Amino acid sequence: MKRIVVKLIGLWLNILALASPSSAGRKGFYLFCTPRRVSLKDHQRNFLDSAEKSSFECEGTTIQVYRWGSGEKKILFLHGWQSHSVRWKNYIESFSKQEFTMYALDAPGHGLSGGTYLHLPIYSNVIESFLYSIEPVNTIVSHSLGSFAILYTLFRVPSLSVQQLVITGTPGEVKDFTKLYQQMLGLSTRTMRAIYQSFQKIIHHLPEYYSATRFAKAIQIPTLIIHDEHDKETPHHQALEIHAVVQNSRMITTSGLGHNLRSADVVKHVVDFVNKSTLDQKMVENVTTVTG
Repeated sequence: MKRIVVKLIGLWLNILALASPSSAGRKGFYLFCTPRRVSLKDHQRNFLDSAEKSSFECEGTTIQVYRWGSGEKKILFLHGWQSHSVRWKNYIESFSKQEFTMYALDAPGHGLSGGTYLHLPIYSNVIESFLYSIEPVNTIVSHSLGSFAILYTLFRVPSLSVQQLVITGTPGEVKDFTKLYQQMLGLSTRTMRAIYQSFQKIIHHLPEYYSATRFAKAIQIPTLIIHDEHDKETPHHQALEIHAVVQNSRMITTSGLGHNLRSADVVKHVVDFVNKSTLDQKMVENVTTVTG
């Protein structure tokens, strides 16, 4: 049933593109940027209730923020597409709350934040705004779209005070997702042309501009990259390409964990990295495998 609905939406956009390309392009763009908000379960709300909660306004949207601990070192956690801050529970519980102050925020259209749409520039602007309010930050730990967004943010605003970075399950190219979007909905060339025009009009760039590998070239801080070799959502080769251009980086390749990378071993790798004040240059070629 779901597949039929998706194809019907694509057919509707294709027909609309014949009569009004600009309208089809705008609707197709915003549909591409609309996440499915994942509802919170009771035990997840209980975990979030253990945090000190606050919010701020950005991009016309109320952003939900959570804070744990009171230590001098600051960590910011950034979740991915159709996720929320509960994703970081095992990480937050693994750090000393006396040594670290840990923050997590729900992206627009996710968790308990407001908004309906999310794309890379929106997420990046939210991250930039929040970082300015709490910097300097010891470490940013991110997953999936959150990883893409922080790479883009540090590319745009290299002056942000962040000492080290952890990126996991990182997407490589927005254009790959637009191609998948076209295939899933069965969109015509005419419809995609209209959607690309909306990309240009609304966020001032075509999908090809948003390349994690290109953004990663600007990263100068120690970086830990974790990616599963069989990740079906964000191909492993893209993480290798990012690793190749970040001079001071360590790459950990997992097997059997998929895109979500849910594993006590992964948490331990992140905790160990954060607790280590510097990353040896010799680790650049160090590739480790964690089997699920």
